[in-house]
Amino acid sequence: QVQLVESGGGLVQPGGSLRLSCAASGRIFSLNIMGWYRQAPGKQRELVATSTSGSVTNYGDSVKGRFTISRDNAKNTMALQMNSLKPEDTAVYYCSYVNLIGDGGTYWGKGTLVTVSS
Repeated sequence: QVQLVESGGGLVQPGGSLRLSCAASGRIFSLNIMGWYRQAPGKQRELVATSTSGSVTNYGDSVKGRFTISRDNAKNTMALQMNSLKPEDTAVYYCSYVNLIGDGGTYWGKGTLVTVSS
């Protein structure tokens, strides 16, 4: 099992910035993908960004150029720097972790709410 704990959500004004963090613990393997997904009310969960253990990144089209994902493999942590936030970025943000070896499992955090509003 892998446990994921997110932090850093909150209320921010349009145009502002926020930084989310995720800490992973448990059965961590060296080849993995960590990522962020979000789900707004009444909508499906969507990709925000992912990063492999080799630091190959992928971003959802709606956040490209505004959000940056980073990770520290030694500490099993990941961050999402969100800039130029828009009201449509309002959602619950979930940390995800996928083991590419070992148990091959997919794990989710409980989520952290980001609200972009004036």
